Amino acid sequence: MRFLKPLIVAFALAALGAMRPAAAQKPPAPPTAATEIGALMQAGRSDEALRRADARLKENPRDAQVRFMRGVILADQGKTVEAALVFEALIQEFPELPEPYNTLAAIHATQGRYDSALRLLQQALAAQPNYVTAYENLGDLYLSMAEQAYGQAIALDSGREAAKAKLETARELNQRIRAIR
Repeated sequence: MRFLKPLIVAFALAALGAMRPAAAQKPPAPPTAATEIGALMQAGRSDEALRRADARLKENPRDAQVRFMRGVILADQGKTVEAALVFEALIQEFPELPEPYNTLAAIHATQGRYDSALRLLQQALAAQPNYVTAYENLGDLYLSMAEQAYGQAIALDSGREAAKAKLETARELNQRIRAIR
């Protein structure tokens, strides 16, 4: 799964493009708060990005892009409880946006909460059926769930050689997939 650390920043920047409406061909506009925050995130300046996001949200508390980015920053800083609250609030207020479901699913998956992560990814796909990242994360989640299930089978019956081979294969595949990121 595209779990939190460095790729979450890249994911957030990509999600910005999906969350904003297409603009007509005009001269470049001055950078938006979201653009500035994204640049700070990409530069690894998360504390400054968080301060900028908080300042922007004081001006416009309904800015979904900046709220999303704030959640990503918090997750990147390891503040997953706070980040989850941000994404949950976004889901309540903007159920049509798939990104908060997907990112909250990543948080839940890292915590081993696979059933919840699965439900959230399904909701992301219901909100946007062609959301490629959610499909990719769904595949990663299924693989993690398979690894867990094979491990449980072995815990119940340690003599299951086929389950042991499958578990080893699932673990190897999960490691190879994580290395791709």
